[in-house]
This record gives sequence, structure tokens and C-alpha cells, in this order.
Amino acid sequence: MARKELSLRWLELFQICAEKGSLHATADEMGLSVSTVSHHLSNLEEHLGVALFDHARRPMVLTPTGRVFLRNIDDALFAIRKAKAEASAGNVADASYLRIGTIEDFDGDIMPELAVHLSETMPKCDFLYHTDASLSILEMLRNRQLDVGIASGPLDRLHDLEDRPLLRDPFVLIMPESVDLDVQEVMRGKTELPFLRFSGQLMIARQIESQLRRMRIRLPTRFECANNLTLMAMVAAGVGWTISTPLLYSRAKRFHSQLSMRRFPGKSFARTLTLVATPDCSGSVLDLVDTKLRELVTEHAVRPFHSEIPWLRDSFGLID
Repeated sequence: MARKELSLRWLELFQICAEKGSLHATADEMGLSVSTVSHHLSNLEEHLGVALFDHARRPMVLTPTGRVFLRNIDDALFAIRKAKAEASAGNVADASYLRIGTIEDFDGDIMPELAVHLSETMPKCDFLYHTDASLSILEMLRNRQLDVGIASGPLDRLHDLEDRPLLRDPFVLIMPESVDLDVQEVMRGKTELPFLRFSGQLMIARQIESQLRRMRIRLPTRFECANNLTLMAMVAAGVGWTISTPLLYSRAKRFHSQLSMRRFPGKSFARTLTLVATPDCSGSVLDLVDTKLRELVTEHAVRPFHSEIPWLRDSFGLID
């Protein structure tokens, strides 16, 4: 009987299974049954005449041969996906489906206007918009559950994802307008007003805590929250102060009259907001999203802040 031809599907399933270490996780991601995934992997091993997984171990572990094979096919699969995306790019008006994920920072003015622009520019396209934390957005991109995402950095383990740095968003102190506070005293914990933290599972919280450790500053926790507007409301009410960014501050317009933004003392530090895409995403679609995002961020955040708060001009802005 003639041996089956090597299938691209086998290689893709092998790559995913090698990353996840589980037939069930691979089946869930690909919308297949466990038996179907197992059958495809068996066909691949039979075709090659070698064992790629140690089937006696759980989670599944690659054999030495399997590790070498994975290393050799990673670049090939990336090249194939890029080729498919470029070949199918065509006119963006002909695009049929686009899945976009974003952190909540862009939910107010920017994402709604982006959605309207894309729907007008891509009239045949069905869209899915998803809002989540940066770590979740990146995981969905790795798992091919999204085509394009906006996440905050620093970013690691991008694998074959394409990243385009978009915005430098510096960390600042947000204090109640009603209370006259010295920045240095606040940072040393010398005031009765407590520090209000972002929840520890958020990437922004990790960046802030890392900087505080580098500065050897230890601040007690009284209030921790994952929602930016809630933090801003607490500060506006005079309950405490927080460390945030101009972009997040811009989303709390209703509280601006009750808030004061100050430079972060000492050496400044910032997060980078980045546009990230899978290799399957059309380059022309990615360019369209990138161009419009930059226009909207400039209009709604960068230009107003540069006008109202001149000291932000050297730290808050688009990344070319």
C-alpha cells in the first residue's frame, strides 16, 4: 500500500500539541475531537517512521527526535503562514473575517472609532472585538484565537507573532486635587494617604512593583483593584493615591477636576503599547489597523496632553 503524503495539517497539529503537551488542549483549540488529533499525529509518526512523543508520559513530552523535528519545522510553518497571508491579502475591501483583541485602555474613544472605520473600509468583513488583559490577549494570539491584538509590554515569548510598538506611555503619580502632597513624602510613605494598587495579576501592576523594588520602596497595600476607573474614582474621592499612566488617566475624564497628575520622581519609566499580529494576518489589513490607530491615539490622547501638560511632551508619544 502506498504511503500517505506528508500533510500540512499533521505538522500544524504536531506543533500545537508539542507546545501544549495535551491532546485535549490541542483538540479544544482546533475544534477537533481528541481521536482525530491522535489519528493525525499517529499518521505523522508512521510517515516519518519515528516516535515524536513519549506516549507513556503525561503531560505529553517530545522525544529527542521530536525536539529536533519541531525545531526544524517551526521556521517552515512560519514561512508558509506568511506566504498564505501575503497571497490572500489582495484588497482589504475583500477581507471576510477579522478578530481584534485590545486591553481596556482603548475602549473609550479609540476602539469604537476604529471599529467604525474598519467596517466602512472592509464592508464584506465580519468582525469580532474582544477586550481583556494583556497576558490574555497575547495567549489568544499565540493560540490563533485572534488575528490582531493591542497589548502592553514588555512583551516576551512572542514566538512567530509580529509586533509593532505603538505608544510610549510613562508612569505618573495620580493624587487627589484637594490635598496638597509632596511627591517625595508620598513615595516614602510619609503621608497618611495610602497607595492604591492595580491587581497583581495585571502586567501593569508587575511593572510598577518591579520599579518600586528597584527603588527599594515598600508601600503597604490597603486597596487593590483591576479596574482603572475604580482606582481613579477612589483617588478623586481623596481615599488614596496611585501610580498610573497618561493614557489610563485620559479614560477617567469625569474625575479630572478632582485629580492631579505629577511626574514620577527620579528616573522615569514607561510601558510600551504594541500592536501584535499573527503571521496569518494580511499585511495590508495590519497596515490599515496600524495607521488608523496612530491617527486616533494622536487625536484623543497625545495631542491633547501635549497641549495641556507640556512636561509630557518628552515622554508620552507615538513610537515611529
